[in-house]
Amino acid sequence: MTMNAPMIECHNLRRTFQRGGPLRRGSEIVAVSDISFVVQPGTIFGLLGPNGAGKTTTVRMLSTLLLPTSGSARVASFDVASQPREVRRRTGLALGGDRGLFGRLTAEQNLQYFAAINHLSPRHATRRADELLELVGLDERRGSKVFEYSRGMKQRLHLARALLTDPDVLFLDEPTAGLDPLGAFEFRQRVADLKERGRTILLTTHFMLEADELCDELIVIDRGAVVAQGSPEALKRQFGSATVVEISLREPREGLQASLSELPQVQHVESRSEGMLQTVRVHIPSDQDAGQIVAHIGAEHVEHMTTRTSSLEEAYLTLIGRGQ
Repeated sequence: MTMNAPMIECHNLRRTFQRGGPLRRGSEIVAVSDISFVVQPGTIFGLLGPNGAGKTTTVRMLSTLLLPTSGSARVASFDVASQPREVRRRTGLALGGDRGLFGRLTAEQNLQYFAAINHLSPRHATRRADELLELVGLDERRGSKVFEYSRGMKQRLHLARALLTDPDVLFLDEPTAGLDPLGAFEFRQRVADLKERGRTILLTTHFMLEADELCDELIVIDRGAVVAQGSPEALKRQFGSATVVEISLREPREGLQASLSELPQVQHVESRSEGMLQTVRVHIPSDQDAGQIVAHIGAEHVEHMTTRTSSLEEAYLTLIGRGQ
């Protein structure tokens, strides 16, 4: 691979399936219709979209589990269709859930088994298992059978398995699905640490916080095609439709939410009170001045005010809504 070459390249990638399977030809199902993107080394690239958008199918093609129907893709400069062995040597895949782990084996035995499949020597396998179990925080539970693990612990073991061969590229398919907030937070920290260690990571998710926090760049996929691409900040600027103004008042104002709702530039108003503190959150078009809201309330009543652009979730809903 040449210096600074893209780590992943997709050009007009397409994957279709025959309804009813290969022996009973029926109508064609288009899982991925036309996807193109480039991932630079040492970055986290996100595939964001609703269930059924084509995210997992794309990952399966890039990791050589599925052949593209048409188009091309290269990972670490190797073609996924004609050089699958070279691609597999340089990639790790974590699909998550209970798939791909042996519940009756311990974490250590799972890693040793998968190391043997990947042709690691017993000595190397033992060393890698020790390193990875410590890395993902499972060292103290290395001797426990996997069926005893929580979902979060299984996700961490999936990550350790994906790292066994010290790959250049990691494919993580919805790695925090089903995790509690603490487990998801800890997993995101581990993914960020892997980026700092130089890994290139392709992450599929439908969680906005995860995409916003982790991804250097992402694409939004809907119905098998790319509908937007850019950094989270760029997508929020381009597709976010509102400025959010949050104002804390010195004392509660009865009827304020209703009166703000009547202003022509106001799209939405939320109000909450805690004791003597009242906070209102007002959504206005991005080209409107927040000063008009302050003037309506009265500056003398304002304790604190912040403004922000639309969230990634708001931009995402705008994009997906356009595709319906």
